[in-house]
Amino acid sequence: MQRVILHVDMDAFFAAIEQRDRPELRGQPVIVGGSRTRGVVSTCSYEARAFGVHSAMPMSRAVRHCPRAVVLPVRMEAYCEASAQLMEVLDAFSPRVEPLSLDEAFLDMTGAEGLFGPPEQMARAIQARIRERTRLGASVGIASNKFLAKLASDLEKPNGCTWVPFGREREFIAPLPVRRLWGVGPRAAELLAGLGLATIGDVAACEPGRLRRELGAFGEHIHALSQGLDDRPVVSAHDRKSVGSERTLERDIRGRGPVEKHLRAACERVARDLRAAELLARAVRVKLKYATFQLATRDGPLPAPADDSAALYEGARGLLERLDLEAPIRLVGAAAFDLLPRGQPVQGDLFLQPVRQKHHRLESTLDAIREKFGDKIRRAGDGED
Repeated sequence: MQRVILHVDMDAFFAAIEQRDRPELRGQPVIVGGSRTRGVVSTCSYEARAFGVHSAMPMSRAVRHCPRAVVLPVRMEAYCEASAQLMEVLDAFSPRVEPLSLDEAFLDMTGAEGLFGPPEQMARAIQARIRERTRLGASVGIASNKFLAKLASDLEKPNGCTWVPFGREREFIAPLPVRRLWGVGPRAAELLAGLGLATIGDVAACEPGRLRRELGAFGEHIHALSQGLDDRPVVSAHDRKSVGSERTLERDIRGRGPVEKHLRAACERVARDLRAAELLARAVRVKLKYATFQLATRDGPLPAPADDSAALYEGARGLLERLDLEAPIRLVGAAAFDLLPRGQPVQGDLFLQPVRQKHHRLESTLDAIREKFGDKIRRAGDGED
């Protein structure tokens, strides 16, 4: 049966709520995130985006781009209320809803054509119900898998409805820039440009062995995505599992070095919990809370399922380039998700497996030593929390 996966993403969620609740702000550039001089942009209206403002931008720079902007503090209670309304709507359409954040979620609508019609009709019905319930707009991507659905939902914002044609996935995504591939940030895009790969089609046409030689397991990962391949299931909220660790710091920090120090410690704690539960993670998430109490998270896949801190930290560290590390930070956390039982057969990177097994044995030995002598036992070179 043809899989039908939808990704629903609210349009400029926080800013749209402010414009909904304060009609005088409609049509005005609105930035949500704190004061005009401190913090970072949480989100902004499309009127502000026209001036080059975007999320995670330092607020001082955003105001320089758009001096006329109305800057508002975060009203998390209002956003959570709207999010709850959104999820109620989505739950009415499918029992398989996987929330990603307050304002976006995947739905598995496979086999639901008899109830809601063809995929585009499903999406339009969901958009209409969301607007009726929340008085807010949403964009929807329709595809045969999660990667393509999420990519599609961002192509025609706001109020977009984009269907990646079944059977023509590779053709549809080929002209898009490599930054559209999951996990490709500015640094990876620069590396790919150096290899002469500017579009997803360029990556798809590249010889897989060359990508592996140049980029390792990451090259294999993006080559699969460039073919439009992604077999991850939609996991309902009540079935989702993750293992996380976070610490509120005694003093605010800023800069990549201090953040990496605390992120490494968080990954060590998460890895220890994974091993205790005999679980492997296929993806990792980084969480930062700024001095303004604004939360920011970024997640990405691991090249192979893992339960060791080296693999988690390597994956998490790469996500930092997508976060503002110069604003004061009061909390650093990491989480492992997309979990599976250890010992379950999985497709993975054959070159990485011996390394992962070595790390697993080493850290399992450390677990036993810590169990006997306490948490202060560390590997040589590890810093303090």
